[in-house]
Amino acid sequence: MSLKRFSFATLTVISILFGYALIPVCANEKPALGQVSPGNHVFQVSVNGTARRYVIHIPPNYSETKNWPVVFMFHGGGGTAKGAMRDTGWAEKADKEGFLAVFPEGTPPDTTRPGRFRDNPQTWNDGSNRSNVGAVERHVADVEFVSAILAELKARFKVDESRIYATGFSNGASICFRLARELSRNIAAVAPVAGSDWLPERKPERAVPILYITGTADPLNPVRGGEIRIGGKSFGEKPSTETIISRWVKLHGYPEKPRVIYDKDGAKGIAYGPSADVIGVVLYTIEGHGHHWPGGKSVLPRRLAGKNTARINATDVIWEFFKSHPRVEKNPDKQVAPADATKPHR
Repeated sequence: MSLKRFSFATLTVISILFGYALIPVCANEKPALGQVSPGNHVFQVSVNGTARRYVIHIPPNYSETKNWPVVFMFHGGGGTAKGAMRDTGWAEKADKEGFLAVFPEGTPPDTTRPGRFRDNPQTWNDGSNRSNVGAVERHVADVEFVSAILAELKARFKVDESRIYATGFSNGASICFRLARELSRNIAAVAPVAGSDWLPERKPERAVPILYITGTADPLNPVRGGEIRIGGKSFGEKPSTETIISRWVKLHGYPEKPRVIYDKDGAKGIAYGPSADVIGVVLYTIEGHGHHWPGGKSVLPRRLAGKNTARINATDVIWEFFKSHPRVEKNPDKQVAPADATKPHR
């Protein structure tokens, strides 16, 4: 069997297992606008000669009569695109609110087998130079992967280039921080959940609006910073949440004093901006919450990740933030949050 046929057969099996429609993508075979039906589709793109996959969810009301926002959702270390879709509810949110939801796949150590949390974990190169993070050690070109996806999306769909967003969990949150620094001309805003910003020396071309969510009892993303340990292995020394937020407040040039925008059911939100009506940096902390997507499905065991105490829905909170932050080149202070943008709900 030829390599091309083998690759297609492999993707066919993946599509059956994952419940996705398969769209084979070759250099000269790109579906035109209007040829892709609503639902979940697996696409493949070549990055430096390596085949990479992502899943795109197209809402049922998609049409070519307008430009559509795009939300990237990056799974955590050891996760999958399917798992991120299932656990966070971003596909359902896309159907309700009207945007394209994209779920990229990280890379596992053994690319001949599907990614598995225990024995073949998919990870992201978050630029941290940390040991024990496979994609980092392998120097995987994940920023280039995202750029390639963006190019493909713009070629196939009606994309609103001023409303391209990125969110992610854990290691997937860390790649969001990296994208905010290295693709700031493309990404309108980011919303990392329970991850770290590992690249303080990398200055973005523009200060990207950021909403950060974390639990106060997260053993894998300690709010006070320090060493991250999983199964006896060290996964780096994380800066404190206060340090991370301070970096981005300074990048935006905002006053250091925040204002409280939410304080209920153990969740507290504080915001930074030049005025009461303009929000560019937001931090939500959830009391007693561990390493879980707030309001989503818990898949990590309590002994590893801590309790799931969240009474807010991160997907809802993040989308409201995204809606109010299109990419504005010349006058970023015009990014005004609507009155209800900081009211989380289940």
